Amino acid sequence: MEIKLFNSELKILNILWKNGDTTAKQIVKILNKEVGWNKSTTYTIIKRCIDKNIIENKGGDFICHALITKEEAQKYETAELINNMYDGSADRLVASLLDNGSLSLEEIEKLKKLINSKVK
Repeated sequence: MEIKLFNSELKILNILWKNGDTTAKQIVKILNKEVGWNKSTTYTIIKRCIDKNIIENKGGDFICHALITKEEAQKYETAELINNMYDGSADRLVASLLDNGSLSLEEIEKLKKLINSKVK
């Protein structure tokens, strides 16, 4: 499944992933408070998400429901990042994280364990 998500769409999805099914009215309130979007902007982004088949309208109260999981979006976005910025090389991504000090020792240990568990 190929999903190209824009930051504005991720804002909607993050609300749904965090809160579960949520009315469009409530999403408007949340995004107005968090990022200053007005009702029109929020409804435009919700409609775009519906058109892209990443959320659906369930019920008469315009209840929004995510059609993709956070994990699906993360997998796609990670693959896009690796392909676009690191020429398809995941090891270059990890090297970049290590080089700029983005990973703590604890995170490095977790990565080592994860890699070792996948190799066996």
